[in-house]
Amino acid sequence: MFTHTTTIRIRYADTDQMGFVHHGNYATMYETGRVEALRSLGIAYKDVELAGILMPVIDMQSKYLKPARFDDLLTIETILKELPTSHIQFHFEVLNELGELLNTGEVKLVFINKKNHRPVRCPGPLLEKLRPFFA
Repeated sequence: MFTHTTTIRIRYADTDQMGFVHHGNYATMYETGRVEALRSLGIAYKDVELAGILMPVIDMQSKYLKPARFDDLLTIETILKELPTSHIQFHFEVLNELGELLNTGEVKLVFINKKNHRPVRCPGPLLEKLRPFFA
């Protein structure tokens, strides 16, 4: 299992009229988590794309447990529970500074060839970086 931790500070613009983080902003948190998780492995999204592989989201789920608010410092735990194949599934836990679980989510992306948009296997360099976490 591979895990990575990222922190973000909630901006005023991220909140709604009730003072809570707007539900739509969790998708952006998940994106931040997965991009930084891959970056921590030495894999940049833009390099994957330059190599001819795109990674569109094909499924996303989110469960809201407690609200986050302006100026909260949130921890985004990004978890890969299995090695990617033709798709990669990220699991997320969003916690506040007290360690309270605010949100859980899952995002599934598929690897596709940039030219013909057909599914392909996980790029070798990414698989090589992840394999030690699943030994």
